[in-house]
Amino acid sequence: MAYELPALPYEINALAPHISQETLEFHHGKHHQAYVTNLNNLTEGSVSNDSELEKTILEADGGLFNNAAQIWNHTFYWNSMTPNGGGAPEGEIGEEINSAFGSYENFKDEFAKAATTQFGSGWAWLIQGDKGLEVTQTSNADLPLKHSQKALLTIDVWEHAYYIDFRNARPGYIDVFMDNLVNWDFVAKNFVS
Repeated sequence: MAYELPALPYEINALAPHISQETLEFHHGKHHQAYVTNLNNLTEGSVSNDSELEKTILEADGGLFNNAAQIWNHTFYWNSMTPNGGGAPEGEIGEEINSAFGSYENFKDEFAKAATTQFGSGWAWLIQGDKGLEVTQTSNADLPLKHSQKALLTIDVWEHAYYIDFRNARPGYIDVFMDNLVNWDFVAKNFVS
């Protein structure tokens, strides 16, 4: 059974005007699909499912790792966003962020800094690690799973994630993501208290 491109958790135009349908058509329909196609070509004939994808990520390197990890990263990214999202979280995850970072604004600044200063292609993450909640960044296909960390939230800062809508203005994309798109219900679901 081959890997399949996971469906978006919302309609293709649902994030507009913040992220356009055109961006999602290219980013999900072309970029994400290419990782799925490449992984299927690399693993032809093997069994595939979600747990197998994570096992592949943990055991593989090179092209196999890159394609498997990018499928996982992108699926996680789509779920990190929701129409009418963003802003300060409430409930337990809001309390945890305030406790770990001092305030939501401090968290937002640290997350935006990680996303802005990630040189080249990569990701910024809110993770649950040994020290509690932390902000981190990874290059290319790297991800918290490979470092025994629990991912809670991510933003894709590869240029193809934002170039159609924001051109080279990565900080503008990050602000829009934080203020309008973060899916705090997804973050809360990932959080282990």
